[in-house]
Amino acid sequence: MDKTKPFGETPEGESVHRLTIAGGGLAARILTFGAVVQDLRLAGHDAPLVLGFEALSDYLDHSVYFGAIVGRYANRIGGARFTLDGERFDTDANDDGNTLHGGRAGLDRRVWRIAASGADFVTLVLRDPDGAMGFPGNLDIACTYRLKPPATLAVELVATTDRPTLCNLAHHSYFNLDDGGRGGISGHRLSIAASAWLPVDTHRVPTGAVLPVEGTAFDFQLARPIRLAGGAERYDHNFCLSAARGPLRQAAWAQGPASGIETEVWTTEPGLQFFSGDFSAREVPGLDGIVYGPGAGFCLEPQVWPDAPNWPYFPQAVLRPGEEYRQTSEYRFRLPAAIDG
Repeated sequence: MDKTKPFGETPEGESVHRLTIAGGGLAARILTFGAVVQDLRLAGHDAPLVLGFEALSDYLDHSVYFGAIVGRYANRIGGARFTLDGERFDTDANDDGNTLHGGRAGLDRRVWRIAASGADFVTLVLRDPDGAMGFPGNLDIACTYRLKPPATLAVELVATTDRPTLCNLAHHSYFNLDDGGRGGISGHRLSIAASAWLPVDTHRVPTGAVLPVEGTAFDFQLARPIRLAGGAERYDHNFCLSAARGPLRQAAWAQGPASGIETEVWTTEPGLQFFSGDFSAREVPGLDGIVYGPGAGFCLEPQVWPDAPNWPYFPQAVLRPGEEYRQTSEYRFRLPAAIDG
């Protein structure tokens, strides 16, 4: 059976394709547009695990980075500017005067090329050209999605450059472990292996402070429910896992209150952005006909800390010729024991 099918054309006339992969108890649909994980299903659970759309036009008009690879600098660069080796660069100001996820034509809005694929994996590649969105240097990126036992979505990102530049990539799926987004994420239990977090200003750019989570609404060191009802909590913040990229280790855990499904997030990255899905209701239905409202899904995005180029004591995201950027992040799912047998 052909696992690659057309998925429409961009307004510029570029063909987009969808690939289906399966392995380890998971099945996924991957788009060449934005390297998007369109759909992710766990055997034994009826609802999708991620938010997504059935049509390319809905991704173009209504997506809030659903399932995409974002960059070349994930998260925000304050003031849409940074200095590298004494030279100032002005980047695309697409978010209240700041640069968010690489600008309005970031990696999430590009059509990637299929470099390799198999029953349980696909590798997509993209060249982000010198000067795109204001960033220096050609950046060659490979993203491999791999499904492996037990029920693991592995995201492997590799990049090289021909000129000193910034490289901070992140996977941006919205997860809902219960009902695919119908009932929202309030009540999902969450733990994050971080003792510090980054406060932000009114534009969600870090203030430069690094504060302890203990005794605050940002303390997820022990698992507790996410409380969004009545606007009790809203999150779009970086949790500080470490001072530098390191070996693969567990960064977070979450569980759906109704399904009992769990996920663990493992990563090599020094930061984890927890976003509680505070977006306005989408105007079109998504997967399984679900219309996504605020808090329909949560993001756990491994990455370098936001606005790091403007805070020299943050972990940095500079990539130079001859070096290789390499990130591995894994989302490991598990059915509750009563279902798992």
